Amino acid sequence: MPVVNITRRLPVKTISADIDSLNGLGTVNNYLPVRSDAAPEALRTSFTTMQAMQQKETELQAMLKAAADAARQAEWDFHNGVLGMKEAVRAQFGPDSNEAQAIGYKKKSEYRRPRRMPKTAEAM
Repeated sequence: MPVVNITRRLPVKTISADIDSLNGLGTVNNYLPVRSDAAPEALRTSFTTMQAMQQKETELQAMLKAAADAARQAEWDFHNGVLGMKEAVRAQFGPDSNEAQAIGYKKKSEYRRPRRMPKTAEAM
């Protein structure tokens, strides 16, 4: 007998077949289950519990998506505000100021000037 992995979700096809079986149980006369979890009342209870948990999962997924969207928007708002602040600091104090360096820019004077390449005989 194969090992059943209960950490994985059941396929939708399996759940649909189980629901059809439960609905078909109503037509069976003189059904006397040996196991208490296979009794019609217990099956109906577990069915309604499953539906409630699926609904709760769907609601939480929607809330998670909304929270993720709100967090993403807040991140972009913060990032755009920081970019505006950096532009304002560079405009107010200049690109070679200590203030520009304090917010993360490299001073303009600290960049190396490009050197000219000497012309060689091969390049001519």
